[in-house]
Amino acid sequence: MTAATDIGEVLVLGGAGVDTIVRVPELPLPYADSYMIDSGIRTRAGQTGDFVALGLAALGLRTHHLDFLGDDPEGDLVRALHREHGIALTALPQPAGTKRAVNLVGPDGRRLSLYDTTRAHPGDRFPEATLRALAATSRHVHVTITQPGAHALPVLRETGVPLSTDLHDWDGENPYHEPFAYAADIVFLSAAALADPERTMRRIAERGRAGTVVATAGAEGAYLLADGALTRIPTAEPPAPVVDSNGAGDAFAAAFLYGRLAGEPPERCARYGAIAGAHACTVPADRADAIDREELLRRATAPTL
Repeated sequence: MTAATDIGEVLVLGGAGVDTIVRVPELPLPYADSYMIDSGIRTRAGQTGDFVALGLAALGLRTHHLDFLGDDPEGDLVRALHREHGIALTALPQPAGTKRAVNLVGPDGRRLSLYDTTRAHPGDRFPEATLRALAATSRHVHVTITQPGAHALPVLRETGVPLSTDLHDWDGENPYHEPFAYAADIVFLSAAALADPERTMRRIAERGRAGTVVATAGAEGAYLLADGALTRIPTAEPPAPVVDSNGAGDAFAAAFLYGRLAGEPPERCARYGAIAGAHACTVPADRADAIDREELLRRATAPTL
């Protein structure tokens, strides 16, 4: 376990695990007895918390990640990822094993994720003393929606540290997401499952604490709700062909938070997010890579056509 003195500017809570990447000929995948996967089937470390932490670290923010990990090969992959990228990690023992998922990735970069829900116990809790110690030395905490994040929210709110979360493809109705949506100061989500993104965004702001809500919309850019005003954020041009959308939302969140902690206005933060998300779509699924600060700022200041 990493000592609390190593804590940096941002604490990422939860979302550590490994993904097995399978490139398929199309999505949805038609039924067949078998498929030949010529591109290979690869397992690598990196779920939502890992990718947010990776994005923050690549942008120069000292980052600490707290989650449960198993004493298994998958946990070793996660630990190695953090060592390689200089991300401090506090790994609590998880007898059920490290979280796993299978990602089916289509030719256009879209994905279908299958999550193994057996790698956790309903009674799992982050120790309160650990949460308070880490939050006390952090400028910001990003809480993933993986269990047991919801149980940590009251303790984190008591510390007064600003919080963010990503609701991913919330449909605006599933009650599981509500504690996260209404406890965070900054809320990210995908517009993919929302019939009326603005309505859901305003409901989050009205019922919760969020002063900023961002709904990403893929190739259509993003919606930004800040100080009651809704703004459309245009998409950023990918620097290379799009190969995989996995991690794009995490990259967006990391770059947005970088801008926020640097004191940038919301529109600028969202521009950073769009650039980082577009970059992530060009990174093959079996690689853990993120845009660095120099490239982000260079692209953010380049003239748009």
